[in-house]
Amino acid sequence: MLKFFPLALLFAAPSMALAQSPSSAGDLLAEEADDRWNLGLALSVSDSAYAGEDLRPRPFPLVSYEGERFFWRGLSGGVHAIRSGGFTLDVIVSARFDGFDIDDLGRRELAANGLDADRLDDRDDAFDAGLAASWKGRAGEFKLRALADASGTHDGYELSADYAYPVHLGRSTLVPSLGARWLSKDLANYYYGTLDSEVARGVKLYRPGSALVPQVGLGWLRPLGEKWRLFGSVEYKFLPNEIKRSPLIDPDVDGEANLKFGFSRSF
Repeated sequence: MLKFFPLALLFAAPSMALAQSPSSAGDLLAEEADDRWNLGLALSVSDSAYAGEDLRPRPFPLVSYEGERFFWRGLSGGVHAIRSGGFTLDVIVSARFDGFDIDDLGRRELAANGLDADRLDDRDDAFDAGLAASWKGRAGEFKLRALADASGTHDGYELSADYAYPVHLGRSTLVPSLGARWLSKDLANYYYGTLDSEVARGVKLYRPGSALVPQVGLGWLRPLGEKWRLFGSVEYKFLPNEIKRSPLIDPDVDGEANLKFGFSRSF
């Protein structure tokens, strides 16, 4: 699971455009960009913890907008409800790409965990909405978020806390970050447990319940001339025992790595 980390210094990036949920590192890099519109292309590659899936690449176009009240950063956006000094309260929406197709998992690996792939259902991606409060100063940025399912997919919620600090190295900006995600039992049970419909077909019951997922990350932004930028990020999530014991997960997995990189042009 650590095989992406030798690439971190080459491809580390702003979550502003690529993350599945908003982040302090992404917000700080968005402010470094300091442009109203950014368009580009990006690639996200995850070292999936699901049994037999291995790498999960996701290419996608990139659109970000920074206005006085409205903003959009790749896969998330919202409205600045309150902005006072270093404090900001946002109403946000965000895509959640935690879903998977059973056909993308390994039948042999699932069988070794006691699961019959023919009796399992796909897990859908979701669309979340909620609030984000951030405090920014010379010591960096601290952000709290509360997101709930707005798509009727998992019917759960996520609470998170993140801290990020920008480091300027010449024209480049590095943003190390650390944080934690609290997954409600409905959210964790949907993506890491077995569903009622599956249990009715004879699949063994597993419910991880709520779970705390710590994570660390590193973002990078490098201007190329006046309008072009390279960016990247690397992130590692430490999976708790409740998730690692899931029969949907490879038994030797301790976490999930995610690498994102791309380029954009400002307007």
